[in-house]
Amino acid sequence: MPGAAAMKVFLTGGSGMVGRNLRETAPPDAEIVAPTRHEVDLTDPPAVQRALDAAAPDLVIHAAGRVGGIAANMADQAGFLVENLRMGLAVLEAAHRAGVRCLNLASSCIYPPEAPIPFTEDRLLTGTLEPTNEGYALAKLSVVRLGRYLNQASGAARIKSLVPCNLFGRHDNFDPTTAHLVPAALRKVHEAHARGGDVVVWGDGSARREFLYAGDAARMIWHAVARFDDLPEVMNLGAGTDHTILEYYQSAARVVGWRGRFQFDHSRPVGMRRKLVSVEWQRRLGFPEPRPLDEGLALTYRFFLERHAA
Repeated sequence: MPGAAAMKVFLTGGSGMVGRNLRETAPPDAEIVAPTRHEVDLTDPPAVQRALDAAAPDLVIHAAGRVGGIAANMADQAGFLVENLRMGLAVLEAAHRAGVRCLNLASSCIYPPEAPIPFTEDRLLTGTLEPTNEGYALAKLSVVRLGRYLNQASGAARIKSLVPCNLFGRHDNFDPTTAHLVPAALRKVHEAHARGGDVVVWGDGSARREFLYAGDAARMIWHAVARFDDLPEVMNLGAGTDHTILEYYQSAARVVGWRGRFQFDHSRPVGMRRKLVSVEWQRRLGFPEPRPLDEGLALTYRFFLERHAA
């Protein structure tokens, strides 16, 4: 008997951390079309429409985005808002016009910081956003809402949005000026281990964050693809637990083998005091469980040593 037809997936952001992990964990029946930014400018709606129409996919996964840590977001709020908004609008509208299902990836920063912990999907738009990354969050939130409006216009729920917590892992950004907490912590601890000296932690280390290993997130996203019709319009993706910023640094120290001292810079911004998303929908739909923090950090550090350590 002939084999089943392949599922063709149009993937944006295929060269980013999430996109690369999706490609590495893709099911055997997935044919992935992942144009680079040089091939398709995702902020150019006609170019996106032409590329999508030419690919004729069964599904779009919108994983592209401009991302960064607190310092990067605060330095260019306008850039993070404009670029992410333009990309999201172009991709979702192209999928809508083509009548193609679309899985849009948002971010847990779209929740108001005053919302009860853990953040449930019905808490969106119930308060103001965290000021340190407001531009990025506004863009991601707007794209999520656009998906709902386009579904209403078409009379079918063809656009679903996943709201991941913070991610780390293989293909991460380890640049200390733009990186998120976990890769920045790994690099700082690695350099302290190699050269000596203390490691500086922003704030007092007590703020809590939820991080999910990107390889686990990718497997969850493919599970979401398989259960697309069962997904709500907006659904969280999370690790199910959070840790203090200091605990992430301590985990990095265990993985690297560093036994130095932490110093705390109370003049630095730390953002929201706590971020933790509800994973009730994950459990209800049988999503795979994430690995323990130290295991994910060890895999990430191995990648860093192979690709980035001099």
